Amino acid sequence: MAIDLSEEEMRKALFGAGVEPIVPKQAAATVDAPSPTPRTKNNTGYHSPRLRVTLHVSKEFEGDVDVFVHDSSSLSKLVAEQEAKSAARKKNYRYIEVVSIESTSK
Repeated sequence: MAIDLSEEEMRKALFGAGVEPIVPKQAAATVDAPSPTPRTKNNTGYHSPRLRVTLHVSKEFEGDVDVFVHDSSSLSKLVAEQEAKSAARKKNYRYIEVVSIESTSK
């Protein structure tokens, strides 16, 4: 026994009379909806966390001590320390002492 019911009648039978009828996609496209406003991007840019390594360096044993500061984009303090020591060696410093490793991100 086949009963021909429309979609709206089936919905009313299943879900009750309080259900809104489905609007066809073509009719929904003609509705004028406000377009979303374009967002303005912050010009501050992307800031990755950085570590600032401060070293006391010298070219001679017991000689004049200079302060050497190196900024590393690494999150690891060990890697940042190794990068700073490598950069100090490239400047021909032989004696290196790590003073501090601190984060510069806010």
